Amino acid sequence: MDDSSGLKQKKLEFTLAAVSQLSSSSLSSSSSSSSSVIARFSADSGVAELRFHRDSEFIDGFNVDIGTSQLFKLGPVQSLCVSESSGASKEKSYSRAVTIQFRNEDESRDFHSAFEQWQKDVIQAGIHLPNGAIAASKSKFDYKIEPSSAKMYFHYYGQLLHQQNMLQDYVRTGTYYAAVIENRVDFTGRVVVDVGAGSGILSLFAAQAGAKHVYAVEASEMAEYARKLIAGNPALAQRITVIKGKVEEVELAEKADILISEPMGTLLVNERMLESYIIARDRFLVPNGKMFPSIGRIHMAPFSDEYLFVEIANKALFWQQQNYYGVDLTPLYGSAFQGYFSQPVVDAFDPRLLVSPPLCHVIDFNEIKEEDLFEIDIPLKFIASVGTRVHGLACWFDVLFNGSAVQRWLTTAPGAPTTHWYQIRCVLSQPIYVMAGQEITGRLHMIAHNAQSYTMYLSLSAKMWGPGAVQGGILQTSSGKLDLKEPYYRMSQPQSYTMAQDQQPQQLLQAQAIPIHTEDLDEAELLRQPSENTGPHLQ
Repeated sequence: MDDSSGLKQKKLEFTLAAVSQLSSSSLSSSSSSSSSVIARFSADSGVAELRFHRDSEFIDGFNVDIGTSQLFKLGPVQSLCVSESSGASKEKSYSRAVTIQFRNEDESRDFHSAFEQWQKDVIQAGIHLPNGAIAASKSKFDYKIEPSSAKMYFHYYGQLLHQQNMLQDYVRTGTYYAAVIENRVDFTGRVVVDVGAGSGILSLFAAQAGAKHVYAVEASEMAEYARKLIAGNPALAQRITVIKGKVEEVELAEKADILISEPMGTLLVNERMLESYIIARDRFLVPNGKMFPSIGRIHMAPFSDEYLFVEIANKALFWQQQNYYGVDLTPLYGSAFQGYFSQPVVDAFDPRLLVSPPLCHVIDFNEIKEEDLFEIDIPLKFIASVGTRVHGLACWFDVLFNGSAVQRWLTTAPGAPTTHWYQIRCVLSQPIYVMAGQEITGRLHMIAHNAQSYTMYLSLSAKMWGPGAVQGGILQTSSGKLDLKEPYYRMSQPQSYTMAQDQQPQQLLQAQAIPIHTEDLDEAELLRQPSENTGPHLQ
């Protein structure tokens, strides 16, 4: 059977601003001010390829084999496509790289979606065996994630000390236990798949709740420890099977009635395990099956923290030395300054530092598609509750276990019991000034990368205030680029900020003035999230 026929029917083309090929010795550009460059997807030769044309002529040497290439975003309108070499060495290497410049962000987004769809079709057409098993060449996970990142990730979670750190997060572990045991009606007599089982603790909880059988899927070496732990609990072990492998690759003997997992990273989406959770849903869950958790929410609010801002800014002072062993370090000061502000800060903070009520972005694990997590764009709109300097955006998350008997939330909100996730703050290198009642707008744009995390683009603006505001535009804007993969783990406990940061007592925000909702909501209200037309709403 010709599996490439479906690919041939999906031929697409895109007009580019420019394209250039990088090599170890030269940079040859095919861009031209007088003629456009066309990128065409095709499978005419039986191989899915991306070809570049100018003036209807094929640009020799620029064709890309989609099946052995990866596409990376360098910026909103620039991407890099690298092609894997075909040498005999087992080590992965890349022979060519093509830089692609798009005319606008929408075309960049559409091109990436098309590339991923073609690559997905290549996987389905090329590595599925007749009996439905998946060959050991490359899985969906392997195409998305850099091998070195995956190696470090699975090594980390294969160690007992890190599993202990999570198990000793009693807010996390206790909430999972309560959510499962209080909803025995959902587990009794049901088949359960534990996605990324780790030590196997959630599988044991599910068995305690009466599950018929639990498949504990774990890709790291922790699978062996899970087998040992489960075998040490013989009353439950006979109903649990540990499977070592990725959910993108393994095959199960039966479908699951329930998925249970702890796929949340910093800011909910770090480590990109949510995508594996969604893939497990599509592969293993029966129609209308349950997911524990079923919904996640990212909460955001502007904050003011002069101490934190000065602490970060002062880190770069080292590079202001003009005579460091006879060397002037100041040429690197600007780069160092921006580098420190590119690190999201992970710690626990006092909720009184929030400048406005938070808004939230809802991710419904039952409905979202895997590709929807590749790029997350959140419009921001707040009303300042106090006049102050805004230093950035504070974020946290919560997840819902929507059981048939009890709905239970796991929250990482400031002011709530601290978890191993803490909270995260994106600090801007240039604060903005606001008055009480002033509108703050902006955007949080997150783009997934192959190191299992996200590049974050944050912008905040304070609108004109007072007479003439209708005629005025944006008064001040501050923006920054941060890497969620490389946070600053400050992880201090919340401090008392009374009389701090040059504020009078009456200026401090009281915790009651900034409501942080963690209580249960009915499903209709919960899933009512901002649309592109209406913008986000305040809780």
